[in-house]
Amino acid sequence: DVLASRKTVGVIGGNMLVDDRAKDASFQRKTGYVQQQDLHLQTSTVREALNFSALLRQPAHIKRADRLAYVDEVIELLEMQPFADAVVGVPGEGLNVEQRKRLTIGVELAARPQLLLFLDEPTSGLDSQTSWSICDLLDKLAKNGQAILCTIHQPSAILFERFDRLLFLAKGGNPVYFGPIGENASILTGYFERHGAAPCRSIQNPAEWMLEVIGAAPGSSTSIDWPQVWRASEEYHEVKRELKALQNQKPSDDSTSEIALDGKEAFQEFAQPLSVQTWEVTKRVFQQTWRDPVYIYSKLALCLFASLFIGFSFYKAPNSQTGLQNQMFGIFMRRCFSPDFDPTNLLEVGSILPNLVEQMHPRFVTQRDLYEARERPSKSYSWKSFMLANILVELVWQLPMAVVIFFCWYYPIGLWRNAESTDSVTVRGLQMFLFVLQFMIYASTFANATIAGAGSAEVGGALTNVLFSLALVFCGVLATKDQLPGFWVFMYRVSPLTYLVSGMLTTAVANTDLVCATNELLRFDALQGQNCSTYLSTYIAILGGSLRPGTEGSSHCEFCPLGNTNQYLALLDMRYSESWRNFGILWAFIAFNVFFAFFIYWLVRVPKKWSLQGKD
Repeated sequence: DVLASRKTVGVIGGNMLVDDRAKDASFQRKTGYVQQQDLHLQTSTVREALNFSALLRQPAHIKRADRLAYVDEVIELLEMQPFADAVVGVPGEGLNVEQRKRLTIGVELAARPQLLLFLDEPTSGLDSQTSWSICDLLDKLAKNGQAILCTIHQPSAILFERFDRLLFLAKGGNPVYFGPIGENASILTGYFERHGAAPCRSIQNPAEWMLEVIGAAPGSSTSIDWPQVWRASEEYHEVKRELKALQNQKPSDDSTSEIALDGKEAFQEFAQPLSVQTWEVTKRVFQQTWRDPVYIYSKLALCLFASLFIGFSFYKAPNSQTGLQNQMFGIFMRRCFSPDFDPTNLLEVGSILPNLVEQMHPRFVTQRDLYEARERPSKSYSWKSFMLANILVELVWQLPMAVVIFFCWYYPIGLWRNAESTDSVTVRGLQMFLFVLQFMIYASTFANATIAGAGSAEVGGALTNVLFSLALVFCGVLATKDQLPGFWVFMYRVSPLTYLVSGMLTTAVANTDLVCATNELLRFDALQGQNCSTYLSTYIAILGGSLRPGTEGSSHCEFCPLGNTNQYLALLDMRYSESWRNFGILWAFIAFNVFFAFFIYWLVRVPKKWSLQGKD
């Protein structure tokens, strides 16, 4: 982990030289690191996983066709032809344990590591036959010129002998031995026996025997300071002489030719520019979404059935006071309300936005876990590409969902009828669709903003509910701006639902007549000698309202307090003239969500050089 620059805790000292030059930012992408866990995207095929690694991690001067051709060589080298086009799947379904390990190694080989291939306990958790097969693979790679450095946990004697050299560390990381193992571990055992260890019998496993010799095995002890013995040995001085010779020699021809081909790119952190990274990552994320029909079906079902339920709950809602209230709550994406609806119960009713957001969180976490565990340490691509790809792919899926919501909700409620009186059915229908699409885009970017820095989907869901509740309470429906105490007017202005509800409601119901239902009319008698029209003319001219047709000349008045829908909207401090302004303001909230998602991910999840204390 230390040599591969995978450690993110502690303080690391000393110098690390590559061809007599200090390790630079490109070191991690020039090495392969095979993790102990086989982490892969379950929806990718074997070939696609290898292609992804080759396209992003091989040097930029290599042509794309050559990179893909190299993948075929890796597949042949690792003998993966029978399952090259198989889907990886999840453990227990898809590739078996050995195939997954081969793929893990193949992903690193496809990057064409120029320096080393690191392996973290490649045989851990495998049976003896699979372990032998993996060692065969490593031996084949070494014979093909690949330098390999790996840790191995409690190997059998026959596996132990397959390695060429051993670095043996005692407790605290102190070197005990560094050198060749020899046939039947003869060189290793000879070193310890010369310095006072009991002979290694033929029936003993040299790997277990050497642990007993230094007192590291359970129940064993030793009086010999083996790290000090190593420092005083001739083998130690030979290693020091070899290191000095390496430092004094000129850079290798391979590294010189690489610099000549790549120029400054040879020392860059990533092999490919940001545009190529974003394109390849976006394709993979979109592919993952397409191959996960459960996610698509669940999103479609939520949008379809929620919209149909809301739309037909308020089917052909009339333009009475109660009908307008129902239309408002239909726009508010709420469930069915009775005429005596109590607005204080609004928070108890479900909403589509939190559900949409919480559907996206687990998928983002899956992508992020893979990226942070394997692809970020290997410098496959930047965190900026990761964030941008996930945001863009979700945005693409919002368009068809917006179409479903619009047709299944807008027409059953009958909102299009409100535009007939002004002959603007098409214009206001398009305007409403744009608001619905904007709502879906906002939900998508809001999901990324709430999960980017959160540790899990559950934490992101809790944060979503808190923020959505605050936006809901202060959006001007439960209480208008004039009804809020002075400080809380600020919350009214920063709530995105203020502008969303205002824009959608005014677009839906503005500029048409309001006709009170029979139970909403105010009944009273005009003054003696006056009819209803004369008695209420001044009131209607100043405050609005209308008489029920047929009662104008009568003294028994039936009065509707509101004459048109604009008067109803005015009670909520909403005006149709501000709908396009609200549309523009909502884009500012969407831009803020995107900016905040990038910022919070950088702040919380991206390792900082100043926090690693010597890692670089």
